[in-house]
Amino acid sequence: MAEAVVKDQDPFRCSICLDLVKDPVTIPCGHSYCMKCINGCWDEESQKGEYSCPQCRETFSPRPVLKKTTMLAELVDKMKNSAFQTASPPPATYAEDAVDVECDFCSERKVKAVQSCLVCLISFCQTHIEPHYSIPALKKHKLVHASTHLQEKICSKHDKLIEVFCRTDKKFICMLCIMDEHKGHDTVSAAAERKEREVRSQSRSAQEREEQSEKICTGLLESIERRLSEVKYVIRAQQKAAVKDAEDVLEKLEQELAELRREDAELEKLSLEEDHVHFLQSFQAHQSSVSKTLPAILLSPYKSFEVLGKSLSALKSEMEEVCKQNIMKISQEVTYAEIVLHQKPNTREEFLKCK
Repeated sequence: MAEAVVKDQDPFRCSICLDLVKDPVTIPCGHSYCMKCINGCWDEESQKGEYSCPQCRETFSPRPVLKKTTMLAELVDKMKNSAFQTASPPPATYAEDAVDVECDFCSERKVKAVQSCLVCLISFCQTHIEPHYSIPALKKHKLVHASTHLQEKICSKHDKLIEVFCRTDKKFICMLCIMDEHKGHDTVSAAAERKEREVRSQSRSAQEREEQSEKICTGLLESIERRLSEVKYVIRAQQKAAVKDAEDVLEKLEQELAELRREDAELEKLSLEEDHVHFLQSFQAHQSSVSKTLPAILLSPYKSFEVLGKSLSALKSEMEEVCKQNIMKISQEVTYAEIVLHQKPNTREEFLKCK
Protein backbone atom coordinates (compact mmCIF):
# COMPACT_ATOMS: atom_id res chain seq x y z
CA MET A 1 0.00 0.00 0.00
CA ALA A 2 2.96 2.31 0.59
CA GLU A 3 3.87 1.92 -3.07
CA ALA A 4 0.47 3.28 -4.06
CA VAL A 5 1.24 6.34 -2.00
CA VAL A 6 4.52 6.93 -3.82
CA LYS A 7 2.84 7.33 -7.19
CA ASP A 8 1.00 10.45 -6.09
CA GLN A 9 3.59 11.72 -3.62
CA ASP A 10 5.37 15.05 -3.80
CA PRO A 11 9.12 14.17 -4.01
CA PHE A 12 9.86 16.81 -1.37
CA ARG A 13 7.43 15.30 1.14
CA CYS A 14 8.31 12.58 3.62
CA SER A 15 6.10 9.55 2.93
CA ILE A 16 5.92 8.85 6.67
CA CYS A 17 4.71 12.18 8.09
CA LEU A 18 3.53 13.43 4.66
CA ASP A 19 4.98 16.87 5.37
CA LEU A 20 7.92 18.64 3.72
CA VAL A 21 11.01 16.72 4.79
CA LYS A 22 12.79 18.06 7.87
CA ASP A 23 16.51 17.27 8.22
CA PRO A 24 16.23 15.12 5.07
CA VAL A 25 18.25 11.93 4.79
CA THR A 26 18.56 9.56 1.80
CA ILE A 27 18.78 5.84 2.51
CA PRO A 28 20.69 3.35 0.30
CA CYS A 29 17.67 2.59 -1.95
CA GLY A 30 17.48 6.29 -2.91
CA HIS A 31 14.32 7.30 -1.03
CA SER A 32 14.42 10.32 1.27
CA TYR A 33 12.74 10.88 4.64
CA CYS A 34 12.84 13.13 7.67
CA MET A 35 15.68 11.92 9.86
CA LYS A 36 13.34 11.68 12.86
CA CYS A 37 10.67 9.75 10.94
CA ILE A 38 12.92 7.08 9.45
CA ASN A 39 14.79 6.64 12.74
CA GLY A 40 11.43 6.11 14.44
CA CYS A 41 10.49 3.41 11.95
CA TRP A 42 13.84 1.65 12.24
CA ASP A 43 13.83 1.83 16.04
CA GLU A 44 10.72 -0.35 15.97
CA GLU A 45 12.40 -2.80 13.57
CA SER A 46 15.61 -3.12 15.61
CA GLN A 47 14.54 -6.45 17.16
CA LYS A 48 14.35 -8.08 13.71
CA GLY A 49 17.89 -7.07 12.79
CA GLU A 50 16.72 -5.89 9.34
CA TYR A 51 15.69 -2.38 8.37
CA SER A 52 13.35 -1.72 5.46
CA CYS A 53 12.37 1.22 3.28
CA PRO A 54 8.71 2.20 4.01
CA GLN A 55 8.17 2.77 0.27
CA CYS A 56 9.95 0.06 -1.71
CA ARG A 57 10.38 -2.40 1.21
CA GLU A 58 14.07 -2.99 0.35
CA THR A 59 15.85 -4.30 3.44
CA PHE A 60 19.24 -3.36 4.86
CA SER A 61 21.48 -5.00 7.39
CA PRO A 62 23.23 -3.70 9.37
CA ARG A 63 21.36 -0.46 10.03
CA PRO A 64 22.52 2.25 7.60
CA VAL A 65 24.24 5.30 9.01
CA LEU A 66 22.13 8.35 8.21
CA LYS A 67 23.56 11.68 7.13
CA LYS A 68 21.70 14.85 6.25
CA THR A 69 21.20 15.34 2.51
CA THR A 70 22.44 18.92 2.14
CA MET A 71 21.19 19.57 -1.40
CA LEU A 72 17.68 18.31 -0.65
CA ALA A 73 17.61 20.35 2.56
CA GLU A 74 18.46 23.51 0.57
CA LEU A 75 15.70 22.80 -1.95
CA VAL A 76 13.16 22.29 0.83
CA ASP A 77 14.23 25.55 2.49
CA LYS A 78 13.65 27.38 -0.81
CA MET A 79 10.23 25.77 -1.11
CA LYS A 80 9.31 26.92 2.38
CA ASN A 81 10.03 30.48 1.33
CA SER A 82 8.01 30.17 -1.84
CA ALA A 83 4.30 30.10 -2.51
CA PHE A 84 4.33 26.30 -2.71
CA GLN A 85 4.31 26.06 1.04
CA THR A 86 0.82 27.48 1.53
CA ALA A 87 -0.71 27.31 -1.91
CA SER A 88 -3.71 25.07 -2.43
CA PRO A 89 -3.34 22.03 -4.69
CA PRO A 90 -3.47 22.92 -8.38
CA PRO A 91 -6.88 22.90 -10.06
CA ALA A 92 -8.03 19.38 -10.84
CA THR A 93 -10.91 17.73 -12.58
CA TYR A 94 -13.31 16.80 -9.80
CA ALA A 95 -14.97 13.44 -9.95
CA GLU A 96 -18.69 13.02 -9.48
CA ASP A 97 -18.14 11.60 -6.01
CA ALA A 98 -16.19 14.67 -4.80
CA VAL A 99 -17.52 16.33 -1.64
CA ASP A 100 -16.73 19.37 0.49
CA VAL A 101 -13.67 17.64 1.96
CA GLU A 102 -11.41 16.11 -0.70
CA CYS A 103 -8.31 13.99 -0.33
CA ASP A 104 -5.31 16.34 -0.31
CA PHE A 105 -3.04 13.52 -1.46
CA CYS A 106 -4.83 12.73 -4.73
CA SER A 107 -2.98 14.54 -7.53
CA GLU A 108 -5.40 14.17 -10.46
CA ARG A 109 -8.80 12.79 -9.60
CA LYS A 110 -10.07 14.21 -6.31
CA VAL A 111 -12.13 11.77 -4.24
CA LYS A 112 -13.87 11.95 -0.90
CA ALA A 113 -11.66 12.22 2.16
CA VAL A 114 -12.58 9.89 5.00
CA GLN A 115 -10.21 11.13 7.70
CA SER A 116 -7.88 13.99 8.50
CA CYS A 117 -4.57 13.76 10.35
CA LEU A 118 -3.90 16.41 13.00
CA VAL A 119 -0.16 15.78 12.73
CA CYS A 120 0.13 15.84 8.95
CA LEU A 121 -2.60 18.50 8.63
CA ILE A 122 -3.87 16.66 5.55
CA SER A 123 -7.13 14.90 4.69
CA PHE A 124 -6.94 11.41 3.17
CA CYS A 125 -9.20 9.19 1.08
CA GLN A 126 -9.67 5.54 1.94
CA THR A 127 -6.65 4.55 -0.17
CA HIS A 128 -4.17 7.14 1.07
CA ILE A 129 -5.11 6.75 4.74
CA GLU A 130 -3.83 3.15 4.74
CA PRO A 131 -0.19 4.01 5.62
CA HIS A 132 -1.49 5.47 8.91
CA TYR A 133 -2.70 1.98 9.77
CA SER A 134 0.33 0.01 8.59
CA ILE A 135 3.42 2.16 9.18
CA PRO A 136 4.38 2.12 12.90
CA ALA A 137 5.41 5.79 13.06
CA LEU A 138 2.16 6.91 11.42
CA LYS A 139 0.03 4.85 13.78
CA LYS A 140 0.86 7.37 16.50
CA HIS A 141 -0.75 10.23 14.55
CA LYS A 142 -4.12 11.47 15.70
CA LEU A 143 -6.88 10.90 13.13
CA VAL A 144 -10.26 12.63 13.11
CA HIS A 145 -13.22 12.76 10.77
CA ALA A 146 -12.43 14.55 7.52
CA SER A 147 -12.41 18.28 8.18
CA THR A 148 -11.76 21.45 6.22
CA HIS A 149 -10.72 23.31 9.39
CA LEU A 150 -7.51 21.52 10.29
CA GLN A 151 -5.53 24.72 10.75
CA GLU A 152 -7.97 25.83 13.44
CA LYS A 153 -6.90 22.82 15.52
CA ILE A 154 -3.20 23.71 15.34
CA CYS A 155 -1.37 26.34 17.39
CA SER A 156 -0.15 29.00 14.98
CA LYS A 157 2.91 29.69 17.11
CA HIS A 158 4.17 26.17 17.86
CA ASP A 159 2.52 24.11 15.11
CA LYS A 160 1.23 21.73 17.79
CA LEU A 161 -2.22 20.29 18.35
CA ILE A 162 -4.50 22.57 20.37
CA GLU A 163 -5.73 20.46 23.28
CA VAL A 164 -5.59 22.77 26.32
CA PHE A 165 -7.89 25.59 27.46
CA CYS A 166 -6.46 28.56 29.34
CA ARG A 167 -9.15 29.79 31.73
CA THR A 168 -7.08 32.83 32.62
CA ASP A 169 -7.02 34.17 29.04
CA LYS A 170 -10.13 32.25 27.91
CA LYS A 171 -8.50 30.73 24.84
CA PHE A 172 -7.43 27.34 23.50
CA ILE A 173 -3.71 26.66 23.39
CA CYS A 174 -1.19 23.83 22.83
CA MET A 175 1.01 22.10 25.41
CA LEU A 176 4.03 24.26 24.58
CA CYS A 177 2.00 27.43 25.21
CA ILE A 178 1.65 26.35 28.87
CA MET A 179 5.41 26.71 29.29
CA ASP A 180 5.53 29.93 27.28
CA GLU A 181 3.23 32.94 27.53
CA HIS A 182 0.62 30.99 29.54
CA LYS A 183 3.02 29.79 32.21
CA GLY A 184 1.37 29.83 35.65
CA HIS A 185 -2.13 30.30 34.20
CA ASP A 186 -5.18 28.28 35.15
CA THR A 187 -5.23 25.64 32.41
CA VAL A 188 -7.21 22.42 31.87
CA SER A 189 -7.55 19.92 29.06
CA ALA A 190 -10.06 20.73 26.33
CA ALA A 191 -12.02 17.62 27.33
CA ALA A 192 -12.21 18.79 30.96
CA GLU A 193 -13.32 22.28 29.88
CA ARG A 194 -16.02 20.76 27.69
CA LYS A 195 -17.27 18.62 30.57
CA GLU A 196 -17.29 21.64 32.88
CA ARG A 197 -19.23 23.73 30.35
CA GLU A 198 -21.72 20.91 29.85
CA VAL A 199 -22.27 20.73 33.60
CA ARG A 200 -22.66 24.49 33.85
CA SER A 201 -25.04 24.45 30.91
CA GLN A 202 -27.14 21.73 32.54
CA SER A 203 -27.11 23.57 35.88
CA ARG A 204 -28.08 26.83 34.21
CA SER A 205 -30.81 25.06 32.26
CA ALA A 206 -32.11 23.43 35.45
CA GLN A 207 -32.09 26.79 37.25
CA GLU A 208 -33.94 28.44 34.36
CA ARG A 209 -36.52 25.66 34.41
CA GLU A 210 -36.89 26.07 38.17
CA GLU A 211 -37.37 29.83 37.86
CA GLN A 212 -39.78 29.32 34.97
CA SER A 213 -41.75 26.73 36.96
CA GLU A 214 -41.87 29.06 39.96
CA LYS A 215 -43.07 31.91 37.74
CA ILE A 216 -45.78 29.72 36.19
CA CYS A 217 -46.93 28.46 39.59
CA THR A 218 -46.98 31.99 40.96
CA GLY A 219 -49.05 33.12 37.99
CA LEU A 220 -51.38 30.15 38.47
CA LEU A 221 -51.87 30.99 42.14
CA GLU A 222 -52.56 34.62 41.29
CA SER A 223 -55.07 33.50 38.67
CA ILE A 224 -56.74 31.20 41.22
CA GLU A 225 -56.90 34.05 43.74
CA ARG A 226 -58.52 36.29 41.14
CA ARG A 227 -61.05 33.60 40.30
CA LEU A 228 -61.69 33.07 44.02
CA SER A 229 -62.40 36.77 44.41
CA GLU A 230 -64.81 36.60 41.49
CA VAL A 231 -66.55 33.56 43.01
CA LYS A 232 -66.84 35.34 46.35
CA TYR A 233 -68.32 38.34 44.60
CA VAL A 234 -70.88 36.15 42.82
CA ILE A 235 -71.77 34.36 46.07
CA ARG A 236 -72.22 37.65 47.94
CA ALA A 237 -74.30 39.07 45.10
CA GLN A 238 -76.52 36.01 45.12
CA GLN A 239 -76.72 36.12 48.90
CA LYS A 240 -77.77 39.78 48.75
CA ALA A 241 -80.38 38.99 46.11
CA ALA A 242 -81.70 36.06 48.18
CA VAL A 243 -82.00 38.23 51.30
CA LYS A 244 -83.83 40.93 49.30
CA ASP A 245 -86.25 38.35 47.89
CA ALA A 246 -86.88 36.96 51.39
CA GLU A 247 -87.52 40.47 52.76
CA ASP A 248 -89.97 41.16 49.92
CA VAL A 249 -91.83 37.90 50.63
CA LEU A 250 -91.92 38.68 54.34
CA GLU A 251 -93.38 42.13 53.66
CA LYS A 252 -96.10 40.62 51.45
CA LEU A 253 -96.90 38.02 54.08
CA GLU A 254 -97.28 40.75 56.73
CA GLN A 255 -99.62 42.67 54.41
CA GLU A 256 -101.70 39.56 53.82
CA LEU A 257 -101.82 38.80 57.53
CA ALA A 258 -103.06 42.36 58.31
CA GLU A 259 -105.71 42.04 55.60
CA LEU A 260 -106.86 38.70 56.99
CA ARG A 261 -107.11 40.14 60.49
CA ARG A 262 -109.20 43.05 59.24
CA GLU A 263 -111.56 40.71 57.37
CA ASP A 264 -111.80 38.47 60.43
CA ALA A 265 -112.82 41.44 62.57
CA GLU A 266 -115.49 42.47 60.05
CA LEU A 267 -116.89 38.93 59.88
CA GLU A 268 -117.04 38.72 63.66
CA LYS A 269 -118.92 42.03 63.80
CA LEU A 270 -121.31 40.90 61.06
CA SER A 271 -122.03 37.67 62.92
CA LEU A 272 -123.60 39.76 65.72
CA GLU A 273 -126.15 41.34 63.32
CA GLU A 274 -129.71 40.28 64.30
CA ASP A 275 -131.48 41.66 61.25
CA HIS A 276 -131.36 38.81 58.75
CA VAL A 277 -131.97 41.00 55.73
CA HIS A 278 -129.25 43.44 56.76
CA PHE A 279 -126.94 40.50 57.49
CA LEU A 280 -127.45 39.05 54.05
CA GLN A 281 -126.96 42.39 52.37
CA SER A 282 -123.83 43.16 54.40
CA PHE A 283 -122.39 39.68 53.93
CA GLN A 284 -122.90 39.88 50.14
CA ALA A 285 -121.18 43.23 50.03
CA HIS A 286 -118.36 41.84 52.19
CA GLN A 287 -117.88 38.87 49.91
CA SER A 288 -117.47 41.08 46.85
CA SER A 289 -114.86 43.20 48.61
CA VAL A 290 -112.86 40.31 49.99
CA SER A 291 -109.47 40.04 48.30
CA LYS A 292 -108.98 37.13 46.05
CA THR A 293 -106.94 34.32 47.46
CA LEU A 294 -103.30 35.27 47.22
CA PRO A 295 -100.96 32.82 45.53
CA ALA A 296 -98.78 30.76 47.81
CA ILE A 297 -95.29 32.13 48.25
CA LEU A 298 -92.67 29.42 48.30
CA LEU A 299 -89.27 29.98 49.80
CA SER A 300 -86.68 27.72 48.16
CA PRO A 301 -82.90 27.75 48.65
CA TYR A 302 -80.66 29.02 45.82
CA LYS A 303 -79.62 25.87 44.02
CA SER A 304 -76.84 27.81 42.27
CA PHE A 305 -74.83 27.60 45.51
CA GLU A 306 -74.96 23.82 45.34
CA VAL A 307 -73.97 23.84 41.64
CA LEU A 308 -71.12 26.23 42.39
CA GLY A 309 -69.81 23.94 45.12
CA LYS A 310 -69.80 20.95 42.76
CA SER A 311 -68.05 22.98 40.06
CA LEU A 312 -65.32 24.12 42.44
CA SER A 313 -64.80 20.56 43.67
CA ALA A 314 -64.50 19.31 40.08
CA LEU A 315 -62.04 22.12 39.24
CA LYS A 316 -59.90 21.18 42.25
CA SER A 317 -59.72 17.55 41.11
CA GLU A 318 -58.83 18.53 37.54
CA MET A 319 -56.06 20.89 38.67
CA GLU A 320 -54.59 18.25 41.00
CA GLU A 321 -54.52 15.73 38.12
CA VAL A 322 -52.90 18.22 35.71
CA CYS A 323 -50.26 19.16 38.28
CA LYS A 324 -49.54 15.49 38.98
CA GLN A 325 -49.06 14.66 35.29
CA ASN A 326 -46.83 17.68 34.62
CA ILE A 327 -44.66 17.01 37.67
CA MET A 328 -44.15 13.42 36.46
CA LYS A 329 -43.24 14.71 32.99
CA ILE A 330 -40.76 17.26 34.39
CA SER A 331 -39.20 14.59 36.61
CA GLN A 332 -38.71 12.29 33.61
CA GLU A 333 -37.09 15.09 31.55
CA VAL A 334 -34.73 15.97 34.42
CA THR A 335 -33.78 12.30 34.80
CA TYR A 336 -33.18 12.08 31.03
CA ALA A 337 -30.97 15.19 31.10
CA GLU A 338 -28.88 13.74 33.95
CA ILE A 339 -28.39 10.45 32.08
CA VAL A 340 -27.45 12.31 28.88
CA LEU A 341 -24.89 14.32 30.85
CA HIS A 342 -23.27 11.38 32.66
CA GLN A 343 -23.91 8.31 30.53
CA LYS A 344 -24.58 9.95 27.16
CA PRO A 345 -26.97 7.42 25.56
CA ASN A 346 -27.16 7.76 21.77
CA THR A 347 -30.96 7.68 21.57
CA ARG A 348 -33.99 8.22 23.70
CA GLU A 349 -34.62 4.47 23.42
CA GLU A 350 -31.27 3.93 25.14
CA PHE A 351 -32.41 6.41 27.78
CA LEU A 352 -35.59 4.39 28.36
CA LYS A 353 -33.44 1.29 28.78
CA CYS A 354 -31.39 3.14 31.41
CA LYS A 355 -34.46 3.84 33.49
